[in-house]
Amino acid sequence: MSDEEVITRVRAGDTGLFEIIVRRCNQRLYRVARAILADDDEAQDVVQAAYLQAYTHLTQFSGRSSFRTWLIRIVINEARQRARVRRLELLSNTPEPEGLAAQVFKAAPAAEHEIALRELRQVLEWAVARLSESFRTVFILREVEQLSVAETAELLDIPEQTVRTRLHRARALLRRRLSARLGAFMPDIFEFGGARCDRLVAAVMAEIALR
Repeated sequence: MSDEEVITRVRAGDTGLFEIIVRRCNQRLYRVARAILADDDEAQDVVQAAYLQAYTHLTQFSGRSSFRTWLIRIVINEARQRARVRRLELLSNTPEPEGLAAQVFKAAPAAEHEIALRELRQVLEWAVARLSESFRTVFILREVEQLSVAETAELLDIPEQTVRTRLHRARALLRRRLSARLGAFMPDIFEFGGARCDRLVAAVMAEIALR
């Protein structure tokens, strides 16, 4: 079923199907929230709150955009509100993990290949987290989630040229720290699955069951 078909059935009373939406959207919504807040726990809290807000206001979904786009807008609004309220500090002054970058770029034996991959991803996540919130959010939406310029501009309520400019500057900042070979790891950064995904799904569905 498409997202819209699932939502139609949820509106009709089959609330358990909302779990399908949660599992489908978890990683994308987490990445967007993480880009704005630069904090894992805060991002998960925002995603959970966004799901509950969306479920509570399903009647307000008009269908003018896709349901996932509607959810992303809710997450962006929730994350920005939380950032304003809690005055989160950006990670621009966070020191680089000592010796990590040097370790990553050493040739790793085959037996250490998986460890090397994890370290590469950690370095990439560290570099992305050091971007300012405006650059980081555009970078996540365009490069990681592969949204179009038009979609990103619409979600962030900024001109398309601003999206292009911010992405260009974000790439330039990252190139100062990273080798071009890290591009292959883009789809895997800020991964959200397994036990964390299951916990969030369980929390959202438990709240829905009480409504």
